[in-house]
Amino acid sequence: MQGLWEEIQEAREWLSARWDGAPRVGLILGTGLGGLARQIQVQADFAYSDIPHFPRSTAPSHAGRLLCGTLEGVPLMAMEGRFHYYEGYSLRQVTFPVRVMRALGAGTLLLTSAVGGMNPQYRLADIAILDDHINLMPDNPLRGINDDRLGPRFPDMSQPYRRTLVEAASETALQLGIAAHRSVLVAVPGPNLETRAEYRMLRLVGADVVGMSTVPECIAALHGGMQVAAFSVVTDMCLPDALEPAEIERIIAVANEGGQKLERLLLALFRNYSSLF
Repeated sequence: MQGLWEEIQEAREWLSARWDGAPRVGLILGTGLGGLARQIQVQADFAYSDIPHFPRSTAPSHAGRLLCGTLEGVPLMAMEGRFHYYEGYSLRQVTFPVRVMRALGAGTLLLTSAVGGMNPQYRLADIAILDDHINLMPDNPLRGINDDRLGPRFPDMSQPYRRTLVEAASETALQLGIAAHRSVLVAVPGPNLETRAEYRMLRLVGADVVGMSTVPECIAALHGGMQVAAFSVVTDMCLPDALEPAEIERIIAVANEGGQKLERLLLALFRNYSSLF
């Protein structure tokens, strides 16, 4: 029976045989955020179902393809869609692509997602630049016997999102006139959205936004020695005293609107701060 290390190497070798590049950056594109994929100078792309040991994406609006190429001259691998705990996958499976990106040479992981906004100062389609997180998922990608080849048993989490990247993104958003907030994300398992009482609790413990992804990938990346930055689009407002029923079609429409802002922000970040990657 193969272990995680062997599975990573098999996926790495499969991809290396089909793309001769070496990524500096791994990029994960979340719900409604696939527009940035059109800006990538694609040299090779693969369906997740073809790559050894990759899960299959079942979330709405996720294309389920891995793009290899460059963005503003920076070599990268970009996932058009991610995997989630709520799809039935373990967090080891959810974070497997991050491990493969690291094995291929990526030293930076950039994460994007759609989130619910609980901070009353936020507005729909605003950008949240993650500064910290709270993990309320009932699993952990590092649970089990640690393989020292992948990272240390007890990785430090004092700076989950690299401060230099957070500051560069905040400055870039200001220059572009994009509403962006340094935010704390709370990660929950999903797939149902939260009740009014749950939103009150999550806000009370210190979160600005709530989502069903990002934190597992961040943990696995830090375990592997990568630096991480994460950006979320506020796609619905989760204010307990003014809560409206959520509609997935509307959420995706807002994600597309905010995704255009995030696309501008990330392109400028790649163009002006590529030395940080």
